[in-house]
Amino acid sequence: MADVKVEVEIAPLRSLDDFLLNSARFQIPNLRDPEKWPKRVVHNLLYYQTNYFVLTVVIFLIIGIMHPQKMLLGMLAAGVAFALFYYISNSQRSLQNFKQNHPIISVIIVFSACYFIVYMMGNVAIFLLGILLPIFLILVHASLRLRNIRNKLSRRMETFGLVKTPMGVILETFGLESEVQKEQS
Repeated sequence: MADVKVEVEIAPLRSLDDFLLNSARFQIPNLRDPEKWPKRVVHNLLYYQTNYFVLTVVIFLIIGIMHPQKMLLGMLAAGVAFALFYYISNSQRSLQNFKQNHPIISVIIVFSACYFIVYMMGNVAIFLLGILLPIFLILVHASLRLRNIRNKLSRRMETFGLVKTPMGVILETFGLESEVQKEQS
């Protein structure tokens, strides 16, 4: 068997009319059918992925322009928190020795870290809003947007072809893309 190389391609940007305006049809998903709703979300994530990426960038930039200092400080605080978490999780033995040898300094460091977290909470909230608001809007759109003929045909073509998209790679990482492909076969 020949080894087939699959390249990742960027999905096309769908028209605003198809994405949100006149030809778009929205409906609340049937919550009594727990199999159709996730399929709708996955298919819409794949079909409108470039639109969702543009939406994410636009919302992140709008929030960043409205609150540039808070956004930068929030990113910095989140970065410092993750770096400290990574450091602490990888060097527990040395931290234990430090706490035993320098208890007063350890308490001062803990109180300083708590103060820093409380002081930066508003900035981190703005940063998280810039990240979580687009994710929320994407999930709402993907849940409510009914699939159209072009969406269904496009997914069939991608399933039978050798085209991989960034969202397809992400969903495959989480094990969602393969489930949808199995059901279509």
